[in-house]
Amino acid sequence: MKLDEFDPGSVDVEDQRGGGGGFGLPMGLGMGGGRMGCGTLVIALIAAAIFGVNPLQLIGSREQGGEQVGGTLPGQEARGGSSAQESCTVDEASRESCNALSSLNKTWGTVLRGSGVEFSRPKLVFYAQQGRSGCGAAQSAMGPFYCPTDNGIYLDTDFYRQMSEQLGASGGFARDYVIAHEYGHHIQNLTGLSEKVHAAQERTPDQANALSVRLELQADCYAGVWAAKNRDRLEPGDMESGLNAAHQIGDDTLMKSAGRRPVEASFTHGSSAQRMAWLRKGMDSGDPNACDTFGQ
Repeated sequence: MKLDEFDPGSVDVEDQRGGGGGFGLPMGLGMGGGRMGCGTLVIALIAAAIFGVNPLQLIGSREQGGEQVGGTLPGQEARGGSSAQESCTVDEASRESCNALSSLNKTWGTVLRGSGVEFSRPKLVFYAQQGRSGCGAAQSAMGPFYCPTDNGIYLDTDFYRQMSEQLGASGGFARDYVIAHEYGHHIQNLTGLSEKVHAAQERTPDQANALSVRLELQADCYAGVWAAKNRDRLEPGDMESGLNAAHQIGDDTLMKSAGRRPVEASFTHGSSAQRMAWLRKGMDSGDPNACDTFGQ
């Protein structure tokens, strides 16, 4: 996807990687919505299957992390200007992520303002192995996630390598899809949908996973809408790359990879077929209103 070079003033970036910006430990392969219970099971299963992580330890750390106070460590915040320029150019993965963020800001800012929803930009938080978020501890094994408490998209860019090497999800647009999906959760937060779904999950715990699936599929669809509204930037193979990534991170495919029998009642993000279908629907329609996963 040929995106314009980011304008440092058009993106909000926080860097928790420290001076070296190195990328280390293996990562999990899930895309959580920022709260405990949204994708945790799938993330834990894949971490256990690929990296030998104890899933109970991972879930426990997330629960404990939820009680922590969010925020950045001294000297680690970088917003706009030369600081964003520095953080976004640590390596190609960082630059690529900032380019996608800049495009997403422009696209969704226009869409939401046109629909009467107040728009605010999320921040992209780079970290390596471990970090802190408004939702608690950030760990590489969680994979990329969105925290609604601080409007942060949290990313250890080594995840891109894991996508290619462990998941077989390669290509520039597959990586853009990661950012666009998490940005979709930001849109849900701005519209108030995330809070409504969270409240419904607390009222009806037996429906928590099913509601999570609908939320995640809508974020996939929103990623497709962004791609559709930038169709002139797409290159040959981009759509196939994105759809393949959606397939590879479907709950059923991930569970099979973890050596477990897929159980639909345990899904939190949707099956491979569902994720591909909703990403395609967003790409084909270019209309956020077509992403009503709760009404279908």
